[in-house]
Amino acid sequence: MGKQPSSSAVTLNIDGKKRVFDIDDPKLPDWVKDEAFGSDDYPYDKKLDRDEYEDALEALQIELVKVQSWLGETGERVIAVFEGRDAAGKGGSIAATRAYMNPRSARIVALPKPTETERGQWYYQRYVDHFPTSGEFILFDRSWYNRAGVEPVMGFCTPEQHMHFLEETPYFERMPVKEGIHLFKFWLNIGREMQLKRFHDRRHSKLKAWKLSPMDIASLDKWDDYTEKRDMMLKETHSAHAPWTVVRANDKRRARLNVIRTLLNGLPYANKDKAAIGEIDEAIVGTGPKVLNG
Repeated sequence: MGKQPSSSAVTLNIDGKKRVFDIDDPKLPDWVKDEAFGSDDYPYDKKLDRDEYEDALEALQIELVKVQSWLGETGERVIAVFEGRDAAGKGGSIAATRAYMNPRSARIVALPKPTETERGQWYYQRYVDHFPTSGEFILFDRSWYNRAGVEPVMGFCTPEQHMHFLEETPYFERMPVKEGIHLFKFWLNIGREMQLKRFHDRRHSKLKAWKLSPMDIASLDKWDDYTEKRDMMLKETHSAHAPWTVVRANDKRRARLNVIRTLLNGLPYANKDKAAIGEIDEAIVGTGPKVLNG
C-alpha cells in the first residue's frame, strides 16, 4: 500500500496545478523550496548580501534616531501601518525600524481580537485610542484594515460591514492627516510558495512555532479569497492623502530597507543624510494597486 496522506495534508490549486502540502511533514516539498523565492514574479534570484544589508540597515537606523529627536523637539507625530498576508514579514520590518528608537515614544500597537465592549463601539474607536500624542511614532502591526482582509475572508464581519469599511476608510484617514499626523501605509506582498515555506519554517522551529496560529492553518486554502480582498482594499482605500506603499517582500532584507527608506524620505526631519538613506528600489516598491495589478 502507498503512503496515506496525513490529516494535516491539504490539496491546493496553484496556477492550475494540484499540489499536496502537509505542514506537519518535516520535509519541505521540493516544489515549495524551488519556487518560493521567485514566487509572484519576484525580480531577484537570491537574498541581498548579509554584510551589505547590515551596513545599509545601520545607516538607516541612525537616521531613525534623528527622526525621533526631531519628533521630540517639534511635537510632530507619525503613524506607520503594516499590513500583509500572514508571514509577510510585518513584525520583522517593525522590529528593524524600531530597534534603536526609544520605546517610550516609539510604540508598537498589535491589538488582540476585540472585546465585547469594543465590538459595540464605532469600528475605528479602539485604534484611535492608540493614535500618537506629541512626539510619538506609532507602528501598527495590523490595524483597522483587519476589516478589509481577515474579517471578510474568515466570516468575522458581514459583507455589508466590509463594503461600509471600504467606503468610509478614506474619509476616516483624512482626519488624522488633516490634523498634521504623518500617515504611512505599507502592504508587504509575498508569493504563495514563499508563504508556505515560512509557515513550514515556523511549524518546525522551536523558537518560532508560536507564530503559527490556527488561523494561519485555516487560511491555507483561502489564498484566492485573500487576493480578491487585497485588491479591493488597495483600489478603494488608496488615496492622495493616505497612499499605499506596496513592497514585494520575498526577500525580508530588501523589504526592511525599503520600508525604512520610504519612511525617511517622507518625513521632513532635521539633518537628513540622503546619501545614507540611499535610493528606493523601484523593482520591488511602488504606490497603489497598479503595482500588483499591472
